[in-house]
Amino acid sequence: MARYTSLFKVAVSLDGFRQLLADILRSCSLDVIYSSEDYLVAREVPGHVAFAKLVTVEVLIEQFPTKESEVQMSFVVKNEELPLRNNNHCRQIFNLINQAVAESRQWHLIESAAS
Repeated sequence: MARYTSLFKVAVSLDGFRQLLADILRSCSLDVIYSSEDYLVAREVPGHVAFAKLVTVEVLIEQFPTKESEVQMSFVVKNEELPLRNNNHCRQIFNLINQAVAESRQWHLIESAAS
């Protein structure tokens, strides 16, 4: 199973934050299938790759009570594909998501880390 993780801390107005995050994931061809206050799951739209390559993204959202406008997001991007190559489908979607989150003009990126 291919699995990649990243962490982002952003400065953003909390009004509409979840909708903004959902829009970013949609721009990466992912549909949000579950959303709560602190957790979001999105899945790649079927039809473009084999079923085992379909990517699922889990986002854990942490708000800091001391800093009203900071949000930390932990992303887990995974699929059932064996990561036999460095540049596999899951890694490509992971890179696409990281780029979209880092380059969003709707918030200010404070910190990021990926593994």
